Amino acid sequence: MTMTPNPLTDTPRIGMGCWAIGGPLWADETPLGYSGTDDAESARTIEAAWAAGVRVFDTAAVYGAGHSEDLLGQVLGNRAGSVVVSKFGPVFDRATRQVIRDDTNPAAIRASAEASLARLRRDRIDVLLCHVNTLPVAEVAQVFDTLEALRTEGKIGSYGWSTDFPDRLDAAAGWPGFAAVEYTMNLFFDAPSQHAVAERHGLQQLIRSPLAMGVLTGKFVAGATVAKDDIRANTFEWLDYFKDGRVSDALIARLDAVRDLLKTGGRTPGQGALGWLLARAPGLIPVPGAKTVAQAEENAAAMDFGPLPSDVMDEIERLIDRPPEGPARER
Repeated sequence: MTMTPNPLTDTPRIGMGCWAIGGPLWADETPLGYSGTDDAESARTIEAAWAAGVRVFDTAAVYGAGHSEDLLGQVLGNRAGSVVVSKFGPVFDRATRQVIRDDTNPAAIRASAEASLARLRRDRIDVLLCHVNTLPVAEVAQVFDTLEALRTEGKIGSYGWSTDFPDRLDAAAGWPGFAAVEYTMNLFFDAPSQHAVAERHGLQQLIRSPLAMGVLTGKFVAGATVAKDDIRANTFEWLDYFKDGRVSDALIARLDAVRDLLKTGGRTPGQGALGWLLARAPGLIPVPGAKTVAQAEENAAAMDFGPLPSDVMDEIERLIDRPPEGPARER
């Protein structure tokens, strides 16, 4: 079997995460989207990211119950040079913006891909990821055989998995069109095991939560809270940065210990946190979320600053007091 070219190989090293621009999303009364979005500003944000050099746009069918893909389709469509990453798995009702269940059967994968293509207004999806973090290894063959068929048909360029589990990634990475993995890594959690598996398989690595859901931007202080209709208002086990809508004071203290180092060379704390990832390994593409023009421009400017210097990286490691990696889990 011939391995597919990786569409992410020569792209600029900062992407744009598009969860936030999707707007409201719910599971019963539990919020799964970000609050405070405005469609006109979201469209300007996509254009601002593009103008600042961003070419990778990371979305999912479920973000805003399809609304994030709609916005990307309206702004980008088939724009030359754009690389769109989307995901399948969660089933939702568009009218009520309710998430119903996960479905990774072949028919559901195909239906999701077709709907995403229509919303994105693209001839093909560059990278399509499985969005079920904990998909059992026993179901890997069915899922990735279906994705390989979609690639052969020209509906997707390549595929991969958004997962934090090294054993699951290892089980799936051998499929011929498997080109990318997306997982959580940031200054607070280094993800060495997942990174090692991705490196061994030569995968492009998309980094979600590179700014720890906004904590690493420096805009939160100890005790700060978010709106009740925001994803960060929950108590999910994987939600490390906030609980019940209140920022983690321990993480604020950890950030404060290295804040001045992150601001090396005139960076903002967020740009420093992205620079930490750029210095961490050459194959990483952080995809920080943005829902305003200012956020998109600030994130993209991290590319101009580049990786943090090695001596700064060393000093950060001395001060950060990062806990051990621990067993693999959703993040």
